[in-house]
Amino acid sequence: MATRHQARTAVVGLLYAYDLGNENISKFSDEILEEDKIRNKQREFSNSLFTGTIEHLEFLDKEIKEHLTEWDYDDIGKVEKAIIRLGAYEIIIAKTDKAIIINESVELAKKLADDKSPNFINGVLDAIGKNKNA
Repeated sequence: MATRHQARTAVVGLLYAYDLGNENISKFSDEILEEDKIRNKQREFSNSLFTGTIEHLEFLDKEIKEHLTEWDYDDIGKVEKAIIRLGAYEIIIAKTDKAIIINESVELAKKLADDKSPNFINGVLDAIGKNKNA
């Protein structure tokens, strides 16, 4: 059975594909999740994260932009953007514990992005989480 971490990894891939312009990726999400052996409750979890993030994308991007310091939103890599969007969705909308999401996002960045990404993602999501807890 897949873990939530594996489910989130798959969602980052779906968000990445969506950001590349494949807006029909949701039609193929079940096949992609099946390839990654994400089934049953973890598939439901993955689909809810993906669809929720896409549904709130404009709002999430606005929130992310507000918490960027010394960065232009358009300069963020697509993988990093996918991880931050997912993390922001879980913190702001799904109300998942901030510490869990930041840790998960940092681990995703270590695995999927470049060496500087974990610290960057940590900082942005921490700022978003602090703002939402205030």
